[in-house]
Amino acid sequence: MALPAFSMRQLIEAGCHFGHNTRRWNPRMKPYLFGVRDGVHIIDLQQSVPLLQRAMQAVHDVTAAGGRVLFVGTKRQAQDLVKEYAERCGQYYVNHRWLGGTLTNWKTVSHSIKRLKELEERLKNNELLQGLTKKEQLTLQREQEKLDRSLGGIKDMGGLPDILFVIDTNKEAIAVAEAKVLNIPVVAVVDSNSDPSGITYPVPGNDDAIRAVKLYCELVANTVLEGIQDEMKSAGVDVGEAEAAAEALPGAEGVEDDGDHGDKPRVTVVKKPSRSRTRGPKKADAPVAVEAAVEAGE
Repeated sequence: MALPAFSMRQLIEAGCHFGHNTRRWNPRMKPYLFGVRDGVHIIDLQQSVPLLQRAMQAVHDVTAAGGRVLFVGTKRQAQDLVKEYAERCGQYYVNHRWLGGTLTNWKTVSHSIKRLKELEERLKNNELLQGLTKKEQLTLQREQEKLDRSLGGIKDMGGLPDILFVIDTNKEAIAVAEAKVLNIPVVAVVDSNSDPSGITYPVPGNDDAIRAVKLYCELVANTVLEGIQDEMKSAGVDVGEAEAAAEALPGAEGVEDDGDHGDKPRVTVVKKPSRSRTRGPKKADAPVAVEAAVEAGE
């Protein structure tokens, strides 16, 4: 089955081409940069498009083989989106502080997950709460909430993930390092201040703008769903009814830009991203498309 389609225009409208102030760049990102505009690096979307397609293919292959995808994004702009799209495609996520050893010390983490599930069961059962004072019940509730913030998105994962999808490799450096130790492939959005070396599937792009993060998450989630459908088909399962049910679901509500762009320009969207099934511009036209968008002040 074909991967979910996207166009370069969608990337431009989401502001994926805006990097950071030139003073904050990582020299290892130089091959992926198009130029500079008003002191801000512009990311070369001509390279981002095929690299994003390559990353999506990797995610598809993993899920088509029955593998697990772990979405990782703990920065404020990514927290809600990472959770929303991971849940939408039935995968797992970490959207609050990454606990050191989440992957490399999975056995210990599994004990914490077991404790979380025990607390959830106990707090739901009034009979199990009998005999406890209000203070003791509150203590249990606070412990459950603390564990849920860190482990709620992976409590049903049942083992190590087969691939990571990461927003902001600087913020999630520990997660990336743990995945590397365990030879778990990493799909990651790398901004102009990121280090792409060591990332299995780097995707050059803006990792701060909410609209950009939403687009990445949406594409990866849709790719996961395609992979799962292909897995079901290969197993001889009729997915016709499932597809009809999925199409009947209402679209996701848009996420408003809260204006937190750091040293980046504000992204002004003049129309909704195209949902055309066409590919982006030809490679020869890509720099022109990016330059035109920059000149227009997008």
